[in-house]
Amino acid sequence: MIVDSESPVSRRWIMQGIGAVGVGAFAAGTLKGESPPPAKDHAAEVTLLPTRKLGRNGPMVPMLAMGGDMEANSAPGLINRAWASGMRYYDTAQKYGHAREEGVYRRWFAAHPERREDIFLVSKDYPTKKGPEELLEMIDKRLEAIGTDYLDLYFIHQLCPEVYGAESVNWGKSDIFRRVAETLKASGKVKMVGFSCHGGPEYIQAAADGGFLDALMVQYTPFYERGGAFDRALTACHEKGIGLIAMKTLRHAGNVPKRLPEFEKLGLTTHQALLQSVWSDTRISAICNSVRNFDQMRSSIAAAHGYKAPLEISAIERLRDVVLASRRTMCPGCPSCDGKVGTTPFAYRDIARYVTYFEQDHYGQSRDLYLALPESARAASKADLEALRDGCAFGIDYAEIAARAVRYFA
Repeated sequence: MIVDSESPVSRRWIMQGIGAVGVGAFAAGTLKGESPPPAKDHAAEVTLLPTRKLGRNGPMVPMLAMGGDMEANSAPGLINRAWASGMRYYDTAQKYGHAREEGVYRRWFAAHPERREDIFLVSKDYPTKKGPEELLEMIDKRLEAIGTDYLDLYFIHQLCPEVYGAESVNWGKSDIFRRVAETLKASGKVKMVGFSCHGGPEYIQAAADGGFLDALMVQYTPFYERGGAFDRALTACHEKGIGLIAMKTLRHAGNVPKRLPEFEKLGLTTHQALLQSVWSDTRISAICNSVRNFDQMRSSIAAAHGYKAPLEISAIERLRDVVLASRRTMCPGCPSCDGKVGTTPFAYRDIARYVTYFEQDHYGQSRDLYLALPESARAASKADLEALRDGCAFGIDYAEIAARAVRYFA
């Protein structure tokens, strides 16, 4: 195994991970909470995706979700193809598609009303003015926009200090958010409540401490520090019965070789192997996967159908080595980058994300998202950027990424 001697990343990270989720989780052929073999949708003669239970009290959900924020001209076709391919978990948000993507779903449900009860539907909102209580005012707008009378899961979108302020770290355990969640579910307009987390592990830990949320969506790769704050927070949520959905699972790996001999022997591309390495973590119920074209969709669906057992530790180590050797724009997750979130106004993770979207997907909205950031969030000194890079366990060159962002978007 090749390891960068200059990086703090080491075999210890992977081996500690065995202790975090259990040796049996990686060696056993069946994971707790997984479904029996995939069912057939006899009406459409489609094989549905395999499922896992979402949290202690949630439903069985497909292991792979149709991610949102699609380009407007491709969204209708992608949604229809996803349905025809057996996908039944759809994730959207108020802000996606220049705040127009929910309208695509509204028209889709109007044309196919019978499909609503067969899918798990998620949307998200930004309660930036009043905090969690604002969701009580926002939910009716979300339902009207999508053309449905309920959501299966309703998230606060992008919970982090940059968007909601430093005090938002406590929302996951606050009495106010608890009452909001109870009210939303009692109304019948929402079945589950949670947040998508763009903050550090302290946000996830707060949700575990509160214990009242149903599900979280978290930025996840198989390369986080095992036994570290993020890993402990995931375990705490899992033990409290909070469902965990992984996002951004492939974003740090856009430049890795698509095929390697050791994974071709398993019938997998490297991206499919990365998806399967995430499913190898028994705490993760599903992956919300961004889809920009039919080829990406086919590849991800094939990875879900092909998942039979956790990947070997050696395969996950090899994936780590490949990612480390590639040109990376997003940190796969390290204690230093997680710890910097609330200490600098420079939105280094958001900027890295927008550059990644632009380079990997030619995503037209990246420029708008970048320019919507406050000036203080787009500016940082050379020393600050070098300190971010030097602290990152994966050596992400934030100064170079910031320069690319200016080149692309300013």
